[in-house]
Amino acid sequence: MEFLKTTKEDIDAVFDIYNEATAYQKTVNIKSWRGFEKSLIEKEIEENRHFIIREEDEIACTFVLTFNDLIIWKEAAADPAVYIHRIATNPKFRGRSYVKKIIEWVKTYAKENGKTYIRLDTHSGNERINKYYTSCGFDYKGISVIEWTAELPEHYKEGSFSLFEIKL
Repeated sequence: MEFLKTTKEDIDAVFDIYNEATAYQKTVNIKSWRGFEKSLIEKEIEENRHFIIREEDEIACTFVLTFNDLIIWKEAAADPAVYIHRIATNPKFRGRSYVKKIIEWVKTYAKENGKTYIRLDTHSGNERINKYYTSCGFDYKGISVIEWTAELPEHYKEGSFSLFEIKL
């Protein structure tokens, strides 16, 4: 298992994983991703924030990191934190606890970058995923309600997100 920065050559495979993840979300929750612009992924790759986990010569999982999430975390975004976004697992590799593996990897990444917290969010109202994130070591921090703007991905139109945090 290797954690690697996503390359432009990985984009098609990443989009396949996003599409599969969105289809799966629709089977377990009423809220789901609504697709992403290729330009967004390209920008994240250029900024060295988009990652893949490669296993068995395939992309097993993908995720994005950022050091700021003012829209969802509001004033708490001033804290020294790394934010995990868009974790998506290749269906062929589902059930292998990639979130826990990502957390362990991000703990080192956060410390190397002087961060005190690891945070993530998910659409509110999905108790199954909330329990999973707490079982991975996150503390539930409540719900954030945002106002959608045109520069945000479509799935942010849902407006409310459950917040999770690990203090290092």
